[in-house]
Amino acid sequence: MNGFTSIYKKLIIVSAILGLLLVCSFVLGISIGSSGGAGEALKILLGKGEPESMLSVIIWKIRFPRVILAATVGAVLSLGGLVFQSLLRNPLAEPYILGISGGSAVGAICGMLCGLPLFPWVTSIAFCGSMLTLALVLGLTAGRAGLRKDSLLLGGVMMNAFCGAIIMFLISLSQSSQVHHILFWLMGDLSMTEAGTLPLLITVIPCFIIIFILARPMNLLLTGTENAASLGVNVRLISMVLLVVTSLMVSLVVCLSGLIGFVGLTIPHIFRLILGPDHRLLVPACILGGSSYLIICDLLARSLPVEGEMPVGIITAMVGAPLFVFLLWRVKR
Repeated sequence: MNGFTSIYKKLIIVSAILGLLLVCSFVLGISIGSSGGAGEALKILLGKGEPESMLSVIIWKIRFPRVILAATVGAVLSLGGLVFQSLLRNPLAEPYILGISGGSAVGAICGMLCGLPLFPWVTSIAFCGSMLTLALVLGLTAGRAGLRKDSLLLGGVMMNAFCGAIIMFLISLSQSSQVHHILFWLMGDLSMTEAGTLPLLITVIPCFIIIFILARPMNLLLTGTENAASLGVNVRLISMVLLVVTSLMVSLVVCLSGLIGFVGLTIPHIFRLILGPDHRLLVPACILGGSSYLIICDLLARSLPVEGEMPVGIITAMVGAPLFVFLLWRVKR
């Protein structure tokens, strides 16, 4: 009972701190931009500005949907990395490891080359591509004894490599006017966010709830499948549910944001060093912390270039790669 109360108190404290950080990141993401000052934007957010002004339209029609998408993508990728690292017991696992990114990219590029609109056609085709790739990987690696982590890793790597070859082939066939658009999407781009796509993001909330409910079985899985089974965990069922739910939410956001790397690799490591291995704390921490992290990265992607903007995937790679190397160096000391 005392242990449960202690975890409950820690959960409240962690959620409160990271929730406040998320609110601050959210306000910064909406307020700062090339149009208007932060003070004017804050007045509009507080309902004291002119509702029909150009800045008000920019905030509510462009910045607000983009920040919502960035927060959702950051939460999903961070949580996805946590799940795959614990499920496969591999610190280098990340959300795209089962070939989801490759399948989604092939589907999206096919839709772009056909001249289809981003929403709903390109996103739908990309989603179908990622789900088809996942089904192939699971079908090839699943056996009578269940899912083997080594087979899953190998199958995902090979499927990503195969999809990468298809992507290069499709890019070589594309017209010059389409290449820039395709490359931006491949590097992770939130600039094409549409308000109509935001209701789709609500579907990731049940995925968050399911993963949080399975936090305790995830703790037991870290001790090994045999120990977890002896403690009453249905290893095969729990593993399959976690794989499918995580892959589903990751494939959904990848369709809308493109391929954003290093979020699911670094954020779980940071919180694991700070909070320990208990997934009852790590799941909400990754959701809130990952959201704040990608909002700030997207803000930098919009603000750093003198003209235009850069893909947010460049910022996450430039920040995430050195940070991950530092974390590995610190762990080995």
